[in-house]
Amino acid sequence: ESITRLIPTDNGEITGGEIIFDGTDLTDCTASELTEYRGNRIAHVFQNPQGALDDVYTVGEQVVETVRAHRDLDREAAREEAIDLLDRVGIPDAADRIDDYPHSFSGGMKQRVVLAIALAGDPDLLIADEPTTALDVTIQAQILRLLAEIQDERGMGLLFVTHDLGVVAEIADRVVVMYAGKVMETGEVYELFENPAHPYTRALLDCLPGHGEAFDTIDGSTPDPTDPPDGCRFHPRCDHAVEDCRSGEQPAFHPVGDDHDAACVLYGDDHQPPLSFPDKHDD
Repeated sequence: ESITRLIPTDNGEITGGEIIFDGTDLTDCTASELTEYRGNRIAHVFQNPQGALDDVYTVGEQVVETVRAHRDLDREAAREEAIDLLDRVGIPDAADRIDDYPHSFSGGMKQRVVLAIALAGDPDLLIADEPTTALDVTIQAQILRLLAEIQDERGMGLLFVTHDLGVVAEIADRVVVMYAGKVMETGEVYELFENPAHPYTRALLDCLPGHGEAFDTIDGSTPDPTDPPDGCRFHPRCDHAVEDCRSGEQPAFHPVGDDHDAACVLYGDDHQPPLSFPDKHDD
């Protein structure tokens, strides 16, 4: 919502930074200019498909409305396009089900309808915000495969927001690890999983369960976003924190590998970088 400036102003506002999309800073765009990006260039799929659909209207009416908002089509042509979209996202008997209401669809099918609506404007970038969290693992895998197929077919970018590292490993090419609103580490997915540099990234990976093993957890709790700690926001929960972590601004990024960077003072000039962390399985 922040990227396309959909967040309600009474809930928050953008106070600094840039949002660069295809060379344009979206924070400088007027409201009318942003309408050219929303849906046409950038589309969203949100975590709760029920909240994205209106039970008063059929799924067809909702897809058709979106198609006509982005394309110069009459209602009949837009309906045919809507059927094609519903069919492409895996709605069985799309030509018949287009006149059904959202309540008659399962959670996984509703998410497919929401995806069809998002694709109606043929976006260059699809932002998928926790789109599989509420789904069981079988349906989750189907949605992930569908997203990968459509991304490949259309050549669009996919920004996938998730807390599920298993999903990250399956779908991502590049990973940005965030904590309390700040980027901790960035890198290619294989490099980051094989050689995690930031203590937070390593702690996350250590929380992944192994066969027959107890779950690991990260001690402490996430800070209040309205009153974050000074320095690195992870330092109150970090086993490797030093004094420099506890003051000043968020640490700068340091290269830790090929196209791999971490925002950690332990990789700065004044510190010996912890190139390897104790493995939780060593003992």
